[in-house]
Amino acid sequence: MRVKAHLLAAILLLPLSGCKVTSPSVLETRMVDGAKLHVTVGNRGEKNPLPASAANVAAGKEAFGHYCVACHGLDGQNTGVPFADRMSPPIPSLASAEVQAYSDGQLKWIIDNGIAPSGMPASKGTLNDEEIWSIVQFLRHLPPAGSVGEPEMYSH
Repeated sequence: MRVKAHLLAAILLLPLSGCKVTSPSVLETRMVDGAKLHVTVGNRGEKNPLPASAANVAAGKEAFGHYCVACHGLDGQNTGVPFADRMSPPIPSLASAEVQAYSDGQLKWIIDNGIAPSGMPASKGTLNDEEIWSIVQFLRHLPPAGSVGEPEMYSH
């Protein structure tokens, strides 16, 4: 069944695969976001085993700070990341409606497996399940954009 869904998504996206120099249209963006949300990103029904507690959010912030901050900023919203909008595709704000629409299981799947060819790396083997689930808790409780400053690595 999953193979059929992938094949259908590929067929539907085929007309959009031509070379372009322009940015994707709203329709193209919605189609790709929809394909990721409903077809290509797995674990939609998996539930986060960690309760939404201050301790788990803090643990997620800590793990995020070691692994994710270089591309997503301290706040998950690319604050202070000089290349975030120059990548193709641009690095999304993790507070965006598109990212927050993913289920907890899908966010874990993305962190585990990455998203090719977007530049989002897989962390499987680098982060353990508890760290990833805590990062998901942090993503659900991001601080306001710009409120925690910029990554030290870019402040020089």
